[in-house]
Amino acid sequence: MSNDHGILLESGTNELEIIEFEMGLNRYGINVIKVKEIILPMKVTPIPHAHPSIEGIIQLRGEVLPVINMEKVMGLQQTFDSDQGKYIVAAFNKQHVVFHVHDVTQIHRISWDQIEKPSDIYSESNSQVIGVIKRNNEMLLLLDFEKIILDINPSTGIHVDAVKKLGQRSRSSKRIVIAEDSPLLRKLLHDTLNEAGYYNLEFFENGKDALYYLESMLNQTADITEVVQLVITDIEMPQMDGHHFTKRIRENKGLASLPVIIFSSLITDDLKHKGESVGADDQVSKPEIAELVLKIDQYIL
Repeated sequence: MSNDHGILLESGTNELEIIEFEMGLNRYGINVIKVKEIILPMKVTPIPHAHPSIEGIIQLRGEVLPVINMEKVMGLQQTFDSDQGKYIVAAFNKQHVVFHVHDVTQIHRISWDQIEKPSDIYSESNSQVIGVIKRNNEMLLLLDFEKIILDINPSTGIHVDAVKKLGQRSRSSKRIVIAEDSPLLRKLLHDTLNEAGYYNLEFFENGKDALYYLESMLNQTADITEVVQLVITDIEMPQMDGHHFTKRIRENKGLASLPVIIFSSLITDDLKHKGESVGADDQVSKPEIAELVLKIDQYIL
Protein backbone atom coordinates (compact mmCIF):
# COMPACT_ATOMS: atom_id res chain seq x y z
CA MET A 1 0.00 0.00 0.00
CA SER A 2 1.48 3.31 -1.04
CA ASN A 3 1.00 6.62 0.77
CA ASP A 4 2.58 9.66 -0.80
CA HIS A 5 0.65 12.14 1.31
CA GLY A 6 1.48 11.36 4.93
CA ILE A 7 -0.99 11.62 7.77
CA LEU A 8 -3.59 14.37 7.77
CA LEU A 9 -2.97 16.14 11.07
CA GLU A 10 -4.61 19.54 10.72
CA SER A 11 -8.28 19.79 11.68
CA GLY A 12 -11.01 21.71 9.91
CA THR A 13 -9.49 21.59 6.40
CA ASN A 14 -12.52 19.70 4.99
CA GLU A 15 -10.10 17.02 3.79
CA LEU A 16 -9.74 13.36 4.59
CA GLU A 17 -7.57 10.43 3.66
CA ILE A 18 -9.23 7.38 2.13
CA ILE A 19 -7.79 3.88 2.13
CA GLU A 20 -8.78 2.25 -1.14
CA PHE A 21 -9.63 -1.44 -1.17
CA GLU A 22 -11.00 -3.82 -3.77
CA MET A 23 -13.97 -6.17 -3.72
CA GLY A 24 -14.64 -7.95 -7.00
CA LEU A 25 -14.47 -5.43 -9.85
CA ASN A 26 -15.31 -2.45 -7.64
CA ARG A 27 -13.13 -0.11 -5.61
CA TYR A 28 -14.23 1.11 -2.22
CA GLY A 29 -12.98 3.52 0.41
CA ILE A 30 -12.74 3.72 4.19
CA ASN A 31 -11.67 6.78 6.16
CA VAL A 32 -8.08 6.26 7.31
CA ILE A 33 -9.05 7.58 10.76
CA LYS A 34 -11.10 4.41 11.25
CA VAL A 35 -8.19 2.12 10.36
CA LYS A 36 -5.78 0.82 12.98
CA GLU A 37 -3.72 -1.39 10.67
CA ILE A 38 -3.73 -3.59 7.57
CA ILE A 39 -2.63 -7.21 8.12
CA LEU A 40 -2.64 -10.55 6.35
CA PRO A 41 -5.39 -13.05 7.24
CA MET A 42 -4.82 -15.31 10.21
CA LYS A 43 -6.46 -18.35 11.76
CA VAL A 44 -10.17 -17.73 12.40
CA THR A 45 -12.25 -19.47 15.04
CA PRO A 46 -15.83 -19.95 13.71
CA ILE A 47 -18.72 -18.99 16.00
CA PRO A 48 -21.82 -21.24 15.96
CA HIS A 49 -25.06 -19.51 14.91
CA ALA A 50 -23.24 -16.24 14.16
CA HIS A 51 -24.52 -13.74 11.59
CA PRO A 52 -23.83 -15.02 8.02
CA SER A 53 -21.38 -12.16 7.40
CA ILE A 54 -19.26 -13.09 10.43
CA GLU A 55 -16.42 -15.48 9.53
CA GLY A 56 -15.53 -15.94 13.17
CA ILE A 57 -13.13 -14.37 15.65
CA ILE A 58 -9.39 -13.86 15.85
CA GLN A 59 -7.06 -12.95 18.67
CA LEU A 60 -4.90 -9.94 17.90
CA ARG A 61 -2.46 -8.78 20.57
CA GLY A 62 -4.60 -10.26 23.29
CA GLU A 63 -7.86 -8.77 22.01
CA VAL A 64 -10.64 -10.93 20.56
CA LEU A 65 -12.03 -9.36 17.36
CA PRO A 66 -14.87 -10.35 15.01
CA VAL A 67 -13.97 -10.87 11.34
CA ILE A 68 -16.55 -9.57 8.85
CA ASN A 69 -16.53 -11.11 5.38
CA MET A 70 -17.07 -8.19 2.99
CA GLU A 71 -17.97 -10.53 0.12
CA LYS A 72 -21.07 -11.56 2.05
CA VAL A 73 -21.81 -8.00 3.17
CA MET A 74 -21.72 -6.83 -0.45
CA GLY A 75 -23.71 -9.82 -1.73
CA LEU A 76 -20.84 -11.15 -3.86
CA GLN A 77 -20.15 -14.75 -4.78
CA GLN A 78 -17.38 -16.34 -2.73
CA THR A 79 -14.13 -16.06 -4.69
CA PHE A 80 -11.46 -16.35 -2.02
CA ASP A 81 -10.66 -18.53 0.98
CA SER A 82 -10.34 -17.39 4.57
CA ASP A 83 -6.55 -17.27 4.28
CA GLN A 84 -6.57 -14.99 1.20
CA GLY A 85 -7.02 -11.25 0.79
CA LYS A 86 -6.30 -8.63 3.44
CA TYR A 87 -7.64 -7.70 6.87
CA ILE A 88 -8.57 -4.08 7.62
CA VAL A 89 -8.50 -3.71 11.42
CA ALA A 90 -10.83 -0.82 12.25
CA ALA A 91 -11.94 1.10 15.33
CA PHE A 92 -15.08 3.26 15.61
CA ASN A 93 -18.25 3.47 17.70
CA LYS A 94 -16.14 2.37 20.68
CA GLN A 95 -15.48 -1.06 19.17
CA HIS A 96 -12.79 -2.86 17.19
CA VAL A 97 -13.66 -5.03 14.17
CA VAL A 98 -11.87 -6.67 11.24
CA PHE A 99 -13.06 -6.35 7.63
CA HIS A 100 -11.89 -9.13 5.30
CA VAL A 101 -11.44 -7.68 1.79
CA HIS A 102 -9.89 -8.83 -1.50
CA ASP A 103 -7.04 -6.33 -1.53
CA VAL A 104 -5.89 -2.98 -0.13
CA THR A 105 -4.18 -0.75 -2.67
CA GLN A 106 -3.39 2.86 -1.77
CA ILE A 107 -4.28 6.00 0.17
CA HIS A 108 -5.86 9.10 -1.37
CA ARG A 109 -6.16 12.54 0.15
CA ILE A 110 -9.33 14.25 -1.03
CA SER A 111 -11.73 17.01 -0.03
CA TRP A 112 -15.18 16.21 1.30
CA ASP A 113 -16.65 18.46 -1.41
CA GLN A 114 -15.34 15.94 -3.98
CA ILE A 115 -17.63 13.28 -2.50
CA GLU A 116 -21.05 13.15 -4.12
CA LYS A 117 -24.12 11.83 -2.36
CA PRO A 118 -25.50 8.74 -4.15
CA SER A 119 -28.56 9.48 -6.23
CA ASP A 120 -31.87 8.02 -5.03
CA ILE A 121 -32.24 6.66 -8.56
CA TYR A 122 -29.51 4.05 -8.07
CA SER A 123 -29.17 3.96 -4.29
CA GLU A 124 -31.92 2.81 -1.94
CA SER A 125 -32.40 4.44 1.46
CA ASN A 126 -30.86 1.38 3.14
CA SER A 127 -27.81 1.36 0.87
CA GLN A 128 -24.36 0.80 2.34
CA VAL A 129 -22.89 3.45 0.00
CA ILE A 130 -22.81 6.97 1.46
CA GLY A 131 -20.62 8.68 -1.11
CA VAL A 132 -19.18 8.44 -4.63
CA ILE A 133 -15.63 9.64 -5.31
CA LYS A 134 -14.58 10.26 -8.94
CA ARG A 135 -10.89 9.65 -9.64
CA ASN A 136 -9.19 9.39 -13.05
CA ASN A 137 -12.30 8.16 -14.89
CA GLU A 138 -12.93 5.63 -12.11
CA MET A 139 -15.19 5.74 -9.10
CA LEU A 140 -14.57 4.85 -5.48
CA LEU A 141 -17.59 3.99 -3.37
CA LEU A 142 -17.40 5.26 0.22
CA LEU A 143 -19.14 2.74 2.46
CA ASP A 144 -21.21 3.29 5.59
CA PHE A 145 -19.33 0.99 7.95
CA GLU A 146 -21.49 2.03 10.91
CA LYS A 147 -24.56 0.74 9.05
CA ILE A 148 -22.76 -2.47 8.13
CA ILE A 149 -22.09 -3.13 11.82
CA LEU A 150 -25.63 -2.07 12.77
CA ASP A 151 -27.16 -4.50 10.25
CA ILE A 152 -25.08 -7.32 11.74
CA ASN A 153 -25.66 -6.35 15.38
CA PRO A 154 -28.64 -3.98 15.90
CA SER A 155 -27.80 -3.65 19.61
CA THR A 156 -24.86 -1.38 18.67
CA GLY A 157 -27.19 1.36 17.43
CA ILE A 158 -29.11 4.27 18.92
CA HIS A 159 -32.15 3.18 20.93
CA VAL A 160 -35.05 5.11 22.39
CA ASP A 161 -34.93 2.93 25.52
CA ALA A 162 -31.66 4.61 26.52
CA VAL A 163 -33.48 7.95 26.66
CA LYS A 164 -36.52 6.52 28.47
CA LYS A 165 -34.22 5.53 31.33
CA LEU A 166 -33.60 9.23 31.94
CA GLY A 167 -37.17 9.50 33.24
CA GLN A 168 -40.15 11.74 32.45
CA ARG A 169 -39.11 14.86 30.56
CA SER A 170 -40.86 18.10 29.69
CA ARG A 171 -41.25 19.34 26.12
CA SER A 172 -38.84 21.98 24.87
CA SER A 173 -39.36 24.37 21.95
CA LYS A 174 -35.65 25.16 21.74
CA ARG A 175 -34.47 24.80 18.16
CA ILE A 176 -31.65 22.36 17.43
CA VAL A 177 -29.85 22.20 14.08
CA ILE A 178 -28.52 18.73 13.26
CA ALA A 179 -26.09 17.84 10.45
CA GLU A 180 -26.10 14.07 9.78
CA ASP A 181 -25.72 12.43 6.37
CA SER A 182 -27.19 9.01 7.22
CA PRO A 183 -30.97 8.78 6.62
CA LEU A 184 -31.15 5.97 9.18
CA LEU A 185 -29.41 8.01 11.87
CA ARG A 186 -31.48 11.11 11.11
CA LYS A 187 -34.60 9.02 11.76
CA LEU A 188 -33.13 7.53 14.95
CA LEU A 189 -32.04 10.96 16.21
CA HIS A 190 -35.48 12.40 15.43
CA ASP A 191 -37.23 9.66 17.40
CA THR A 192 -34.88 9.63 20.37
CA LEU A 193 -34.67 13.42 20.74
CA ASN A 194 -38.46 13.63 20.50
CA GLU A 195 -38.63 11.09 23.32
CA ALA A 196 -36.22 13.32 25.25
CA GLY A 197 -38.62 16.25 24.83
CA TYR A 198 -36.90 18.06 21.97
CA TYR A 199 -39.22 18.40 18.99
CA ASN A 200 -38.04 21.59 17.22
CA LEU A 201 -35.36 19.89 15.12
CA GLU A 202 -33.88 21.02 11.80
CA PHE A 203 -32.04 18.24 9.96
CA PHE A 204 -29.48 18.64 7.17
CA GLU A 205 -27.53 16.07 5.15
CA ASN A 206 -24.18 17.82 5.50
CA GLY A 207 -22.38 20.75 7.08
CA LYS A 208 -22.62 22.85 3.92
CA ASP A 209 -26.43 22.87 3.90
CA ALA A 210 -26.59 23.41 7.67
CA LEU A 211 -24.18 26.34 7.48
CA TYR A 212 -26.21 27.95 4.68
CA TYR A 213 -29.32 27.63 6.86
CA LEU A 214 -27.60 29.23 9.87
CA GLU A 215 -26.24 32.08 7.76
CA SER A 216 -29.72 32.69 6.32
CA MET A 217 -31.15 32.86 9.85
CA LEU A 218 -28.75 35.72 10.61
CA ASN A 219 -30.82 37.85 8.25
CA GLN A 220 -33.77 37.50 10.63
CA THR A 221 -32.11 38.39 13.91
CA ALA A 222 -29.16 40.21 15.44
CA ASP A 223 -28.67 37.36 17.92
CA ILE A 224 -28.60 33.87 16.38
CA THR A 225 -29.26 32.24 19.75
CA GLU A 226 -32.76 33.76 19.72
CA VAL A 227 -33.75 31.47 16.84
CA VAL A 228 -31.29 28.55 17.15
CA GLN A 229 -30.09 27.30 20.50
CA LEU A 230 -27.74 24.41 19.64
CA VAL A 231 -25.93 22.68 16.77
CA ILE A 232 -25.24 18.93 16.66
CA THR A 233 -23.00 17.60 13.91
CA ASP A 234 -21.57 14.36 12.66
CA ILE A 235 -17.96 14.40 11.39
CA GLU A 236 -18.03 12.31 8.20
CA MET A 237 -20.33 14.02 5.69
CA PRO A 238 -20.08 14.68 1.93
CA GLN A 239 -19.57 18.30 0.82
CA MET A 240 -18.55 19.61 4.26
CA ASP A 241 -17.47 17.56 7.26
CA GLY A 242 -18.32 18.33 10.88
CA HIS A 243 -14.91 19.67 11.82
CA HIS A 244 -14.89 22.21 8.99
CA PHE A 245 -18.54 23.07 9.71
CA THR A 246 -17.68 23.77 13.34
CA LYS A 247 -14.68 25.85 12.31
CA ARG A 248 -16.83 27.94 9.96
CA ILE A 249 -19.33 28.58 12.76
CA ARG A 250 -16.55 29.80 15.06
CA GLU A 251 -15.10 32.06 12.34
CA ASN A 252 -18.46 33.78 11.75
CA LYS A 253 -18.98 36.51 14.36
CA GLY A 254 -22.75 36.20 14.05
CA LEU A 255 -22.69 32.43 14.68
CA ALA A 256 -19.72 32.07 17.02
CA SER A 257 -21.88 32.11 20.17
CA LEU A 258 -23.75 28.95 19.16
CA PRO A 259 -22.90 25.87 21.24
CA VAL A 260 -21.75 22.98 19.04
CA ILE A 261 -21.74 19.29 20.01
CA ILE A 262 -19.99 16.79 17.74
CA PHE A 263 -21.80 13.43 17.74
CA SER A 264 -19.73 10.92 15.79
CA SER A 265 -18.41 7.37 15.69
CA LEU A 266 -14.91 8.90 15.52
CA ILE A 267 -14.88 10.39 19.03
CA THR A 268 -12.00 8.72 20.87
CA ASP A 269 -9.46 9.91 23.41
CA ASP A 270 -6.87 10.02 20.62
CA LEU A 271 -9.05 12.10 18.27
CA LYS A 272 -10.90 14.47 20.60
CA HIS A 273 -8.19 17.08 20.11
CA LYS A 274 -9.42 17.54 16.51
CA GLY A 275 -12.85 18.70 17.67
CA GLU A 276 -11.34 20.85 20.41
CA SER A 277 -9.03 22.58 17.93
CA VAL A 278 -11.97 23.75 15.77
CA GLY A 279 -13.96 25.02 18.76
CA ALA A 280 -16.49 22.28 19.55
CA ASP A 281 -18.08 22.77 22.98
CA ASP A 282 -18.47 19.05 23.53
CA GLN A 283 -18.04 15.70 21.81
CA VAL A 284 -20.04 12.50 22.26
CA SER A 285 -19.34 9.13 20.69
CA LYS A 286 -22.10 7.32 18.84
CA PRO A 287 -24.25 5.54 19.85
CA GLU A 288 -24.30 7.11 23.35
CA ILE A 289 -27.62 8.89 22.85
CA ALA A 290 -28.37 9.27 26.58
CA GLU A 291 -25.06 11.07 27.06
CA LEU A 292 -25.90 13.32 24.10
CA VAL A 293 -29.27 14.23 25.64
CA LEU A 294 -27.62 15.13 28.95
CA LYS A 295 -25.18 17.37 27.06
CA ILE A 296 -28.09 19.05 25.26
CA ASP A 297 -29.75 19.67 28.62
CA GLN A 298 -26.55 21.23 29.87
CA TYR A 299 -26.15 23.69 27.00
CA ILE A 300 -29.66 24.88 26.24
CA LEU A 301 -31.87 24.46 29.31
